[in-house]
Amino acid sequence: MRTVLSIAGTDPSGGAGIQADLKTMTMNGVFAMSAITALVAQNTTGVREIVEMTPDFLGQQIDAVFEDIPPDAAKIGMVASCGLIEKIAERLRFYQAGNVVVDPVMVATSGDRLISEVAVDTLKTCLLPLAAVATPNIPEAEILSGMAIQSQEDIEAAARQISGAYGCAVLLKGGHNINDANDYLYADGAGTWFYGTHIDNSNTHGTGCTLSSAIAANLAKGFDLPTSIRRSKEYISGALNAMLNLGKGRGPMQHNFNLTGEYAKEAES
Repeated sequence: MRTVLSIAGTDPSGGAGIQADLKTMTMNGVFAMSAITALVAQNTTGVREIVEMTPDFLGQQIDAVFEDIPPDAAKIGMVASCGLIEKIAERLRFYQAGNVVVDPVMVATSGDRLISEVAVDTLKTCLLPLAAVATPNIPEAEILSGMAIQSQEDIEAAARQISGAYGCAVLLKGGHNINDANDYLYADGAGTWFYGTHIDNSNTHGTGCTLSSAIAANLAKGFDLPTSIRRSKEYISGALNAMLNLGKGRGPMQHNFNLTGEYAKEAES
């Protein structure tokens, strides 16, 4: 059984953050573990409050995992402050962690900002150089690249700029009224488009968390990066196509849409 560590914040409503990561990793066939960066009081309508872990306690969580069950991949999600980012980078370098997927979470689906501006610079200098791949959406890529992104050509240029600046592969996620779920990978000096089918489902809470976790799971299982991305996009399409409808805001996907077996059965009426 391959293993993956998620380093991220929580979502008590279950659609994003650590909760979405653990569901996604489990459904993608790996043993999922977590180190919590922050306790986030949020649901489908927005973020109420964030209580951060201390850098020392976050480091203790990461050490507890690596010293006992070394992960085959790691996914990094919401990290709101410089001290936490620096601690993650320090521990990942210490353990020479591989298959690191950085989802530079800056704004929640609801529009709430999740990271301080000064922490963005620390994320750029400390975490992105450790990443096998970073997975920004368009607003995040605009912040990371300093470019306005209004076309597919802009997506390609921004991905090249981020990759060149920080030495990691970049999967720049489309959408945001520019294309229909098409994502652009720039890696090793070459670009590849991954085309997706637009799914008419407004319940997209946690899609970024889910995609990056699925990519980490597939990298852990030995798939190369392009194959991991294709498999992950197919998984998200299935979760969206299930048309789960929960919550009063932009709801979650059905992460367990493909769950079958004795223990998934419901009681007979």
